Formats: sequence, structure tokens, C-alpha cells
Amino acid sequence: MGRYEISTLFVHLKTLKHFCGLIRVKKAPPYLPIENYGIIGNMKTIALVSLDGNIDFMCFPNFDSPTIFASLLDQTNGGSFSVTPQFDSFKTKQLYIPGTAVLLTRFFSDDGIAEVTDYMPLEEGDDKTICAIVRKIKTVRGKINYTINCAPRFDYAKAEHKVEKHGKQELVFNAINDGDTMVRLIADFPLRLKGEDGFAEFTLGQGEETWVVLESAKKGESKHLRDINFYKNDTYQPTIAFWRHWINKSTYKGRWTDLVSRSAITLKLLTSASYGSMVAAPTFSLPESVGNDRNWDYRFTWIRDAAFTMYAFLRLGYWEEASAFLKWIHERSGDEVLNLMYAIDGSPVMEEEVLENMEGYMGTAPVRIGNAAKDQSQLDIYGELIDTIYLYNKNHSKINYEFWTTVQKHIACVVADWKKPDHGMWEFRNGKKHFLHTRLMCWVAMDRAIKIAVDRSFPYPEKEWKEVRDAIYIDIYEDFWNKKLGAWVQYKGADVVDASVLLMPLVHFITPDEPRWLSTLKVVEEKLSTDVLIYRYDNKEGSDGLEGEEGTFNMCSFWFIEVLAKNKEIDKALESFEKMTGYANHLGLFAEQIGKRGEHLGNFPQAFTHLALISAALELDKQLDRL
Repeated sequence: MGRYEISTLFVHLKTLKHFCGLIRVKKAPPYLPIENYGIIGNMKTIALVSLDGNIDFMCFPNFDSPTIFASLLDQTNGGSFSVTPQFDSFKTKQLYIPGTAVLLTRFFSDDGIAEVTDYMPLEEGDDKTICAIVRKIKTVRGKINYTINCAPRFDYAKAEHKVEKHGKQELVFNAINDGDTMVRLIADFPLRLKGEDGFAEFTLGQGEETWVVLESAKKGESKHLRDINFYKNDTYQPTIAFWRHWINKSTYKGRWTDLVSRSAITLKLLTSASYGSMVAAPTFSLPESVGNDRNWDYRFTWIRDAAFTMYAFLRLGYWEEASAFLKWIHERSGDEVLNLMYAIDGSPVMEEEVLENMEGYMGTAPVRIGNAAKDQSQLDIYGELIDTIYLYNKNHSKINYEFWTTVQKHIACVVADWKKPDHGMWEFRNGKKHFLHTRLMCWVAMDRAIKIAVDRSFPYPEKEWKEVRDAIYIDIYEDFWNKKLGAWVQYKGADVVDASVLLMPLVHFITPDEPRWLSTLKVVEEKLSTDVLIYRYDNKEGSDGLEGEEGTFNMCSFWFIEVLAKNKEIDKALESFEKMTGYANHLGLFAEQIGKRGEHLGNFPQAFTHLALISAALELDKQLDRL
């Protein structure tokens, strides 16, 4: 199975969006860079498709289900689904059909051009019962031999499976000791068995195409569920239409339509059609630092991440997504306190555990599923959530009194606990502190709740809430200020800054021309920046309790750009935005972080990055329109 030899120089070039082709050679490293992937999805799950046409990662049938393909985390045992034209050498490129999540992978050789189109079926009004990967293979030029290998590995590659052959064009894979997990491979060409995997060889002449589909199945219903003609004739155009209709709902009319649209589609793909919640990323244990233990599971709904995302959706005019999320939030009102994260269906997050059977991306263990941070205290989530509710109430639909009682319950937690230390938004695992960002978001929660109450004339304890809001303001302004450093610092008594301080003017805590703010911004740039790349904090001495240095944090870079725009440093902000978007992969997608060689690090794609890109673009457009 072909992989790629990537030189150090090429890794640098990969930071430029236009350098998306790769040369395939016979001797190659086992793992592709994280950025060498595109995604397809159906708002229930997501698959990662590599530049060589492999599906190397997918949880199935839901975001937080066990994987059936995970060669991205274990090249030997993880499982994959490949479509490979038989060229001695070739280069590849990927692109999306504009305005959609339909992905094309093209293979270029002297002997011909091959094209694989990947998507998950969707249509307007669909009940989302279809969960399938559709792969259309076409020879554009020449006469090309192809091989297909479908090697599912169930339950995070822990469960064995058996496979049944039903006729010439159907294979059914049954997991053993993995519940009712079952997938069905159908094609319009003969399929064979190769051990417990599906295999095929065929030839397509110029202009010819063929189809192969992997779909969910249920025990007792494996035969004749749908034939291949259903997918060929009834799913491609409806899926294109679904995405184009959705993206045309956007109110964005600015200068970066392609970038903003791709980020919006990415966020939509991370959103659950079934529940209205969303995952922070569709992957787990892609390392923030190769060779160290910064490997986390992001397939859950963080209140913070989801609220930030809904804020971005609201600013783009996507009210339905925000409404569905707020409905999901309201359903959590019966909980004693709001958890910082949930499974997508609102149930508790699974306990963190290590998959000993997987070696990890590039050998980076441990491979973790579940997330121990679920038990942490992170009080900032109330601020992000209530700010989103405030924007929804102000610009779209007035909240009712029943929902207001839920807001009051959240505010009661802020009133009771705002003076307490917590683990902070970066989820430090070495104890609690009085973090500036937490305190700032407690202020946001109080401020926005008061504004909602005034707007709707809802009853609320005006004197108490205003006193708490003002007390938090004074605490931040005075007690988090480090006179010697000339900046507001990461936590009380610290002598270091944290990039989350960039939110102070973005949430309107202070004005962009506040002298203390200008001094703080200067310190952030001096201490945390490498050109347009911003570290979230200085971890050279292991301040977060974890081993290894991490990369720069993409969300913080876009926050920095948005702050520059607000500060009327338009030329610098504009240049920084263009440079930062140059670190996207060939499809405009971002992971969580950027490493020292410009490589992508962390789970991919990352909601945080894409929502921050949208926000920065909107602010730049606003400031440029005023010139």
C-alpha cells in the first residue's frame, strides 16, 4: 500500500495552500502528516480521507462510537479502506466540490488520471437513517487498473469479525463481541475475500466509472437492504443540493467567502443532526506533541466549544443550528450543575482509558479514549454559554421565561462559585488556580444575564447580580494586574501571560485603547508569538503538569488577528490573517496546533480553529468597510 516520502523542505512547503500534490514512491514512511487529510461526513460521524485515497480513520456509526478504521493511530492493525490506481508513481491532489463536503481525490501519472469522489449521503428533510460512505471511481484519462481493500477493524481494533459473501457484489462484516456493529460492502463490480477483508481488482477505460459503498447494517437485515443503483442514482445530486442549499443560507458577504464557507461547513459536519450538540473534533489521540503524552479524546460536546461555535453560526445567520443547541442545553437543566462536557446525546462522558493495542500516531502513545477532564471544575463555561444565549435573544428570537429559569440556575452557580479556583479552560491537570480567563467569563455571564433580564423585563435580583458583576470586574482589573510585567497575567500572583487574555476586548470587558490593555497586548506579542503564530501559554517549565512542548495554538492566532483589527491596526491584521490562513492544509482545514516545522498537531479538524477564523474574518470585514 503506497505512502509518501516527505522531505523536510516539503513539510515547510506544505504550509502554503497551493502545494497540495505529493509524490508516491515505493519506499515510504508509515504515517502521513495529519494535514494530508480531507473529511467527509453526515452530521453523525466523520471519515478522514488521505491524499492517497485511503480512509484511515472513522468512528462508526456515531462520532463517539468505536472506530472501524484507525490506521491513522496504528498503521498495522487499525484498519483502513483504500482505493488505489496501479501506477508506478503518481502525484495526488484533493479538492471539494465548491460549497459542499463532497471530496475529490485525483491521481496524476504519465499512464493516466484517476479520480475518486467520496461523500456521505444527505438530502433535505432526510431522517439521517442512511449511514454510508459512497466512493465513485473514475478514469479521466488512459486505461487504469485499480485495487480496493476494505479492512474494517471493529471496537478500536480490539474485536474480531467474520465476513459473509452474498453473491458477487456484496460482503457483510459482522463484529464479534462488539454489540450489533455490522457493515455491508456493495459494489457494481465483483468483490472477493482476502482473509477477513474485502478485496477487488478491476480495470476502467477512459471515461468509465464504477461505485463502491460501505453502509451500516443490522443483524437479520443484511440482505437486499439497498442495491448499488440506489446510491448511484439517488444520493449524489441530493447530497450536492443539501450542502449548496445550506451554505446559501449564510448571511456572510465579505471578502473571504471560500475560507469562511469551508470553516462553516466544517463546523456543520461536527454538529449532531440527531441532538443539536457538537463534537470539539472527530478524532482522538492525535498528538499535540509527537513522542509525548499530550493525546486526548475530543469526540464530546464541550459547553465552551459548542457555545463558541453557535456564536459563530449566529453571526453567519445559521439560526437553526443555534436553536437546536439551545434546546439541547435546556434539556440539561435537570442536572444539578452544568457539566463542562457531555457525550453527544447528553449522557456522561466515558471514563478515560488507554488502548494498549494501538501504537499511536507515529508511535506516540498512550492512545486515550474518554476524557478525565470531564470531572474538572471549569467555571468559564457559564460565560461562553450565556454570551451565546444573549446574542440569540438579541438578534434572532426572544427566549421565554421557562428558558430564563435555566439561565438563572446557571447564574446562581456563578454567584456562589466565582471566587473559587478551577482547572481553567486549558484543563491543567496539576491543580486548581484563580485563572484570569475563568474570572473574565464569570463577569461575561453576569453582564449578559443582566442585559437579557433588562431586555425581556424578566424578574431577577438586580442589586445582587450587579454587585457580583462589579466585584468580579474590580477583582480582574486590580488583582490580576502585574505591574512589573505590565500585563494582566494568567492567574493571580503569576508573572506570565496567557493568550486567553486576548478575549478581554473581544467580550467588551475593556476598550481596545485602554492603556493597560495596550501594554498587555505588547507583552503577549513579545512572550507568546512567533510571527503570526501564538502559543496559548509558555510551557517550557511544564507549568501545565504534562511532558513535552506543544505547538502554537491556532485559535489564539486568530484571536490575536481579531484584536489587531479592533485596535485599528488594519494593515497588520490583514497581512497576519493572510499569512495565518496560509497554514491551513490544501483543503482549508486546520488541526488544533502548528508545530515547529509548520506541521499540524492535535485532533483534526478542530472546531476552535475554524470558529475563530470566522470571527476574525468578520471583524476584519467590519473594519475594512469603515475605511
